[in-house]
Amino acid sequence: MTDIVEKRAFGLADRDLATLPTVFGPGAFAGRTVLISGGAGGIGRACGWLFGRLGARVVLAGRSEEKLAAAVAAMREAGIEASGHAVDIRRPEAVDETMTTVVAETGGFDLLINSAGGQFPQAAIDFSVKGWHSVVSTNLDGTWFMMQAAARRWREAGRGGAIVNIVVVVEHGLYGVAHTIAARSGVVGLTRTQAVEWAPLGIRINCVAPGVIETEGWNVYSPEAVATYPKTNPMMRVGTTWDVAEACAYLGGPAGRFVTGEVLNVAGGSQLWGETWTIGKPDYFDV
Repeated sequence: MTDIVEKRAFGLADRDLATLPTVFGPGAFAGRTVLISGGAGGIGRACGWLFGRLGARVVLAGRSEEKLAAAVAAMREAGIEASGHAVDIRRPEAVDETMTTVVAETGGFDLLINSAGGQFPQAAIDFSVKGWHSVVSTNLDGTWFMMQAAARRWREAGRGGAIVNIVVVVEHGLYGVAHTIAARSGVVGLTRTQAVEWAPLGIRINCVAPGVIETEGWNVYSPEAVATYPKTNPMMRVGTTWDVAEACAYLGGPAGRFVTGEVLNVAGGSQLWGETWTIGKPDYFDV
């Protein structure tokens, strides 16, 4: 496995997320409640700030109580109605308990953003059984447990809802994280299938597939790998968590009301051209 390098400040800070301009009008999500897994950092945190600034009540879920408390405090200081719930999404009973609590506290939620997940860079041939299961259980199983629990609440309440699943570009050019490719491909398949099965319940489900998006998670990759990221797509740059958050707002809100079962690539075109090697490109391919 690639050693964790000395950490530096990757990604957008709260001060950025509190002030970045958005294409959405003020109050676009007023009166709505949004539940975000992985809400304490990276893409999930950006989603929390965006939906909160647009008037939504924001509920952040994640494994670290400390990180959740910090995120909630920052948002509340900016006038956002936010709360946090610690949960291990790999445990269906924990997910069920959290969903019950959120519904009791908020009266129900309108949108679920499944942003929780993680992976580590390593050649797949060297994966341990534990490493494989750790990634798949979070990225696939955990996402499914959240999807199912949300759908059951909406069915019980006789109301619809929307789900946006954060995946990766699975069609082309991402190497060194085969465990997350497998898991996220499963999520894409689930999304497409359940978009049909749950349509009679008024539930829409879509995916956002980020490309190279700068987050604090880049600290697990080598500086050599990170240096190549701007050239992994035809736009020749990296994206931000704000780019992904705005895509989630489109798919999860009124603007996406006639969209379901789709995968929106927010990847600078890397699904068409380019390659991302998280473990360094083998000399074999330098031809």
